[in-house]
Amino acid sequence: MAGQSVESGLRFAVLGPVRAWRDGEELDLGTPLQRSILGMLLLREGRAVSPTELIDAVWGEEAPPRALGALRTYVSRLRTVLEPGRPARSRPEILTSVGRGYALRLSDGALDLTRFERAVHDAEAARKAGHLGEAAVALREALALFDGEPLTGTVGPYAEHQRDRLVERRIGVIETLMDVDLELGEHAAVVSELIALTAEHPLRERLRAQLMLAYYRCGRQGDALAVFTETREALVEELGIEPGPELTALHQRILAADPSLAPAAPTPAAPAPAAPVPGTTAAPEPAGAEEPAHELPRPAQLPAAVNDFTGRKEIAGRLRALLSAQSSAEGVPVVAICGIGGVGKTTLAVHVAHAADDLFPDGQLYADLRGYTDEAIAPESALRAFLRALGVPPDVIPEGLAERSALFRSLLADRRILVLLDNARDAGQVGHLLPGSPGCAAIVTSRVKLADLPSARLIDLDVMEPDEALSLFAAVAGPERVAAEHGAAMDVVAACGFLPLAVRIVAARLAARPSWTVESLVPRLADEQRRLDELRVGNLAVEATFALGYGQLDPAQQRAFRLLSLPNGPDISAGAAAAVLALNAFEAEDVLESLVDASLLEAPAPGRYRYHDLLKLFARRTMDKTEQPQAHTPVLRRLLGYYLASAQSAHRLAYEGSSIADNLVEIGSGRSFGGADEAVAWLIAEGDSLFAAINQAAAASPATDQLLPAADLLVAMEPLLESGTHTREFDQATRAVLAAARGIGDPGSELRSRYVLGRVLFAGNRLTEAEEQFRIVHELSVARGEKVVTGEVMNALAVVVGRQRRHTEALSWFESAMRHYREHGIPAGEALVLSYSARDHLGLGRAEDAITAAERGLEIFTELGSGAGTARARYHLGIVLSRVGRLTEAVHHHAECLAFFRAGKQRVWEQRVCSRLAETFIAAQRYADAVRHAEQALVVSRNIGHPYGEALSLTVLGKALKGLGDIARSADCLRQAFDIFSRLGAPEAGDLRLLLDTAQVVES
Repeated sequence: MAGQSVESGLRFAVLGPVRAWRDGEELDLGTPLQRSILGMLLLREGRAVSPTELIDAVWGEEAPPRALGALRTYVSRLRTVLEPGRPARSRPEILTSVGRGYALRLSDGALDLTRFERAVHDAEAARKAGHLGEAAVALREALALFDGEPLTGTVGPYAEHQRDRLVERRIGVIETLMDVDLELGEHAAVVSELIALTAEHPLRERLRAQLMLAYYRCGRQGDALAVFTETREALVEELGIEPGPELTALHQRILAADPSLAPAAPTPAAPAPAAPVPGTTAAPEPAGAEEPAHELPRPAQLPAAVNDFTGRKEIAGRLRALLSAQSSAEGVPVVAICGIGGVGKTTLAVHVAHAADDLFPDGQLYADLRGYTDEAIAPESALRAFLRALGVPPDVIPEGLAERSALFRSLLADRRILVLLDNARDAGQVGHLLPGSPGCAAIVTSRVKLADLPSARLIDLDVMEPDEALSLFAAVAGPERVAAEHGAAMDVVAACGFLPLAVRIVAARLAARPSWTVESLVPRLADEQRRLDELRVGNLAVEATFALGYGQLDPAQQRAFRLLSLPNGPDISAGAAAAVLALNAFEAEDVLESLVDASLLEAPAPGRYRYHDLLKLFARRTMDKTEQPQAHTPVLRRLLGYYLASAQSAHRLAYEGSSIADNLVEIGSGRSFGGADEAVAWLIAEGDSLFAAINQAAAASPATDQLLPAADLLVAMEPLLESGTHTREFDQATRAVLAAARGIGDPGSELRSRYVLGRVLFAGNRLTEAEEQFRIVHELSVARGEKVVTGEVMNALAVVVGRQRRHTEALSWFESAMRHYREHGIPAGEALVLSYSARDHLGLGRAEDAITAAERGLEIFTELGSGAGTARARYHLGIVLSRVGRLTEAVHHHAECLAFFRAGKQRVWEQRVCSRLAETFIAAQRYADAVRHAEQALVVSRNIGHPYGEALSLTVLGKALKGLGDIARSADCLRQAFDIFSRLGAPEAGDLRLLLDTAQVVES
């Protein structure tokens, strides 16, 4: 019998009755239940099976109460049968116990199912290697292992399920064998087998298709068509469905006498006529006449590649590597290149397709789907053109989309063809145009990110790198002209946003005008109002290209595309965009992401969006054509309201207890934050956009009512000023608001902008100018009775004059600020005054008063739970304690506040604290520690562009180095500090002059 073996040892069979042999002699496996248990253990191939699994498999829901005991009895009997000579109480070696379960330990090849799968695997390998004869022999050997219905003699739900699986597996292998025989040219020999098989399995479309193909290759086209008719009738009658696309496509190809259906030429390795499949009875069938093979046409439809293709080497290499995967059996490589109009998607795709010609010897198909026009090509039309290119007569091309697609894929089977689908509208337009067989590949270009295109590798094509854009400009305009004006040429390609289409257009214009210079293009492109007009030549225009993409948007997307271009910021967050669009967060995200998918917006980071420079100009021009200028005002006011409300929230968290944010106007709602660190991080991340909104509001004055909110936004951004990251931007924006306020006579905006300007000047140690601004602010506050920064400006005046060592005057201002804070119940203000005034007490030699004030300030801030206030209070207390010799306590307080400022990215404060720690370590004669902290302070001050902090850091570093004995380096640091202090007009310059004049530092 098929499962029996004469080999020594145990052998088992499940591809028929469950049986076992030892040295060729069959064993008695007992009752059906016992055979069922053995069958499950055999199919698990050495893996452990728990008692619960065995009981469920054999008895199912009808398990008896003592099923576990019965199971153990059956297992014991099986062990006796399988190991009759095993000594009592010895450990079983074949049917073993694993935990509470059981497993069969079989030798290699002991089970017929294992040998079956191994033979099928060998056949697959031989077929892939082109050894079809060996594959056919191996498949027949595998099928010969079946001995009737699998798992005969077993019971239970598991056996029923596995029996169905093995039957289906056998039929699948038979179908594979029929394919191999057909590939070998044995169509005449397999007709009788296929007649028997289709009679046994009348609803298996693959067998029916094989019989149709065998008939057709025997010259019996009528019989082949009759099989299709019979199959269709059977499917409709039995299942109520039509034949599938593959069978339908084969029917159409037979009707069309498709030359690719002809049999392959006989190979020398072809075996003798195939023997019948084991288990089937061949019906007698004479061989018919065979038609000669016809070679299909080789399409070569690619557009011509540009002869000045430049750059893109890395991505072109990636694309070729992806396409070269066509030799894999994993599927058809599909590459989807997306990007904004004019970025060079088609140029790149065509270039890569030509370069990959060697990978696709059977040709290339190309279709411009015109997805961004009103005349987009329907998939049916593209398929008709492809089929005609592949040699299908027009009168036999099927009508339906599914039928055409099936025929197209059938024609591409076993061929190596590249399909280039250009300018696709969406995945739906290209889905039916993709090959279906390994060996082929497809490139799709689209402005839309085709994320829903199955198995596609998405390539988001960005603009060129600057050097690539410059090379393209030189290739078109002439390398000599570009080399002669390299700087101007770089300005030109930068004005083009490095967009290849724009670069090519402006280069072509220059090439056509020998009298022009590259420099002459720069002012033409600098004018943003006319830049798009300059980027056109002949029938090429950047604006027209962008308009095609814009025209595909729905009204909501078009509105968003226009409105989002109004803010001047470099990018915009999702929350700010929601304010601009007057949508909730979810609605805004949907429309933003849809614009990203359409390549009309970029998403440089999660939750942030931006335009390409030229797209933003196009969006604004479209806005001007669509909306009246007065429509801009509410949009920008909503954005300013969002920024102001968010900055107010940040200010409240950064300066707990401060009342400033509560005194600012509210014209919208903003975002909230989980803590001060998150709030400051938001200010830093949004800094450029915040300043852009402020400057835009200042420029729009007096036509709008946005100046006061813009001034308030500056005030609310105070934590950002102390981060040290945007000092120049604060200076510029503050002066812009101040000029606008004075221009329209707006004292409220003037007061606020002067206060912030004073803070900026003080940060730069421009003390005289800062004092002047603060005095004007104080006068305006008193005159207007406006309390928005009244206490803060008096406190600021005290600090400024104290820095100038006018300590008595400073304490007077502090007393005035203290009265204001007490009158208005602002304990955080009181704590601020106490902390800052400690240094002026110290300057007057009143050490005890200094310590008392600093400790009381820290106590109040601690009670309020103000992290920022507590950190500042520790800073001032640490200075006082260091000066009076309590060095360990000073280090403790400074270390605590340093950790806070670093976590909150308050770089100005970080620099200050590092400098003070260095001073304390010098006093403790720990010079190495002092040098380390002084160098940290120096790095921070230089990173944030803080000259006064740099001079302080250099001073303390010089003193620390002197303590280490590095006199030369110490002198160099002190000289640098002296130069900076002198340039700033700081009183510390006089102190350093004395130090530099001493013999210990300066060589005589």
